[in-house]
Amino acid sequence: MNSHRVWSMILMALLLSPRSGAQTLLPPPFTPQHPVRLEKSVMVPMRDGVRISTDLYIPEGVIGSLPAIMVRTPYNKSNPEFWNFRSPHSVAYYFASHGYAVAVQDTRGKFESEGVFTVSADDSTDGFDTVAWLSSQPWSNGKVGSYGCSYLGEDQIEMAKLQPPKLAAMVPQAAGGSARYWGLINGGAYEIAAGAGWFRRNGAKYAPKVDASLPHDTFVATAELFDFWPSMTGVDLPKMWRTLPTMDIEERAGAAPNDWKDFLTHEPADSWWDHFGYVKPHHRFNVPVLQVNSWYDPTVGDTLNLFNQMRTNADSRTARDNQFIIVSPTGHCSSELASDHTVVGSRDLGDARFNYYDLYLRWFDHWLRGVDNEVTRRPKLQIYVMGANVWRGENEWPLARTVWTKYYLHSDGFANSRFGTGTLSATPPAIEHADTFSYDPNSPVPTLGGPICCTGSADAQPGAYDQSDIEMRHDVLVYTSAPLTSGVEATGPLKVVLAVSSSAPDTDFTAKLIDVDAAGTAYNIQDGIERVRYRDGYASPTRMQPGLVYEITIDLQASSAYFAVGHRIRLELSSSNFPRFDRNLNTGGRNVDEIVGYVAHNTVYHSAAHLSYVLLPIIPLNSGGIATPAGL
Repeated sequence: MNSHRVWSMILMALLLSPRSGAQTLLPPPFTPQHPVRLEKSVMVPMRDGVRISTDLYIPEGVIGSLPAIMVRTPYNKSNPEFWNFRSPHSVAYYFASHGYAVAVQDTRGKFESEGVFTVSADDSTDGFDTVAWLSSQPWSNGKVGSYGCSYLGEDQIEMAKLQPPKLAAMVPQAAGGSARYWGLINGGAYEIAAGAGWFRRNGAKYAPKVDASLPHDTFVATAELFDFWPSMTGVDLPKMWRTLPTMDIEERAGAAPNDWKDFLTHEPADSWWDHFGYVKPHHRFNVPVLQVNSWYDPTVGDTLNLFNQMRTNADSRTARDNQFIIVSPTGHCSSELASDHTVVGSRDLGDARFNYYDLYLRWFDHWLRGVDNEVTRRPKLQIYVMGANVWRGENEWPLARTVWTKYYLHSDGFANSRFGTGTLSATPPAIEHADTFSYDPNSPVPTLGGPICCTGSADAQPGAYDQSDIEMRHDVLVYTSAPLTSGVEATGPLKVVLAVSSSAPDTDFTAKLIDVDAAGTAYNIQDGIERVRYRDGYASPTRMQPGLVYEITIDLQASSAYFAVGHRIRLELSSSNFPRFDRNLNTGGRNVDEIVGYVAHNTVYHSAAHLSYVLLPIIPLNSGGIATPAGL
């Protein structure tokens, strides 16, 4: 197979696979230091007797005992066509050829492993038990690291809260879903396009049957053998996303038994969620962690919160002082694909290359081998400032020099569309007319880019795209600043505070932060949603009363964006962003079990009595930071 076809397949897997991981990417060409022996499908016992199938990549010719690196995946450790672990160019061979025993494991209930699969339910204890097993092997030096992206990163963090004694270091990538309902619930709304596709392709509770006539080391014949993305062939994804009631999406799409309906029918505050391994604010940690995520990942804000929690709730100085994070400008699990012209969506964000794999190796060399290679003498954060298109080092989050600045909404009551009168400025409003629009769940505002993940469809891809066509809709309120006379950098957590009312007992409000360049191209930076019933928290869902004004907060996660001279800062507001989020049917009911929706007449207020604004974390220009050129 030629190299062009290899990279085409890798890119296809990355774009189409659900919650794909960085292990789908090949490291740069490397010279092996040691030959590698592969021991296939070793059955590792868990505490309850279930056996987990594990491939061991063992370097030969190494003097002394071996440290281990653990990778746990629900996506088939044996599939050479897409996940590439058994390729001699894979990340498993990369680490193993540099002197590490690498364990790549099918998670419980997946492929060759025994048991029943439930999303995130058994990963904490199974990971703990696997670390203990690896550290007890005759070849082990007693130290274990972990590695992997998306689900493979989430199960690392969920395991780490149990503090396995032999876990010495981790590299979890795009793993923010470990802190928030697996990333499926956002502001009380459900991530339909990403979640429905993932459960359809990868959520089956039982391992697929394997064609016994095939050689064991092949483990691949036709797509039908695997609950993996090719099984989506022939599925009309836009039709699937629009299925009502939403709790029946999987069944009507012909999916194998999975956890989709349970995930949708339990309220966010239901104690049912407690049996999963998600990280809660009280959990503590005791391991050095190098996290990686990207600004167009749906859980980047959660990852940055985890970075802080792992420092604050550290049980040792070593763990507290050795939390690091890298945030690239790319989409989910694609940081390593950055190039000298990194195009994210349709926006060229410059040279965002970074020498990830060298850093990963040096990280493990230090913590698992005791090599003094200065890997910990680096900024705690390496962030890519989009628009300025530079890497920069920082040492805390949010940045200590942040100037929190409110940009207030203004209009004369006609902010509808980009042709309306909506403006944005740091001057508070006095007496102004509110803006009203009609939200029809049968005609939702379409998703175009943003921090969306792994939909399996070209109709819903992540990144920055020109929003101008969407801004022509009358149900989109648009507020735009004057052209900037000096550059503005917004780096940090983002939120929108709105004063709203509705004719409906419940509805949604969405927000989108935009960078409008001098030519009028409106590139989306970040977005979010709030289901108004949850305005006082998930534990207190409360219907709205018609005509009453409520204050709500929309979480826009986080970003780092430089708005250049001549650009304009824009905020879009509406009540839908579909298919990224499910549609609120405006009934005040559960939504997930309903099929009929109603039009809501929604209002956004902006006056001295009812302030509405976007809170931007402004970084004074030339105010500090550590210059870090690409590739560090």
